[in-house]
Amino acid sequence: MAENRASVYGEGVPCWVDAQLPDVAAGERFYGELFGWTFEEAYGASVWARLDGEPVAALAPKTDGRMPTVWTVYFATPDADALSRRIVAAGGQIVMAPLPVGDLGTAALAADREGAVFGLWQPGSHPGFVRRHAPGTFVWAELYARDTEAANAFYGGLFQDALFGTDAEPDFGRAPVSDVFAAEMPPHFLVHFRVENLQDSLGTVQRLGGRVQAAPFEASYGTVAVVTDNQGASFALLHR
Repeated sequence: MAENRASVYGEGVPCWVDAQLPDVAAGERFYGELFGWTFEEAYGASVWARLDGEPVAALAPKTDGRMPTVWTVYFATPDADALSRRIVAAGGQIVMAPLPVGDLGTAALAADREGAVFGLWQPGSHPGFVRRHAPGTFVWAELYARDTEAANAFYGGLFQDALFGTDAEPDFGRAPVSDVFAAEMPPHFLVHFRVENLQDSLGTVQRLGGRVQAAPFEASYGTVAVVTDNQGASFALLHR
């Protein structure tokens, strides 16, 4: 079911995604055709992707060619500084200290104990997704970890209510890296976008210059295929 939500997300709920790309204009062409997104200028040189006029993601230029071409998921927090301290205390690290993004909010990047990178978002005028769970929007984040029990302990300690609270309906799962990827693949988050027809979407990805990393497989949360865009950023398509 599609969800429209303009209110602030609870701490630990995935609330935003962005892609760091070498060529934002090429990203607009790829994702515009794949998901029906339109784009408008946002903060700095980044652009907001919109679906039916509602913000669903951002594309940003890589500021350093050595940075990975990657989709990042951001978890909501009312206090990025306090959460950063808790992450370090739990054995993680802060990759980018909390930084104001104009009046939109405050962003940070962190890594868990296995090195998987994720974002933090403390909202200002921008709460995060206005639309999610609909075709063409974010629907799930899967952490591929070496030790899922340790991951549950780490993230459960940070985001207890969002993951394990009485009314929790998390969009965040954990699985062993080797379930889908080669054993030597580093632990990482994989952002999932919902699609109506998985095979048609895979065909579009390939026609636009992307590739299929993992053919469709069944997961507890739907049918998934892992792909890369035409610049090398990995993400997943989910049908359910």
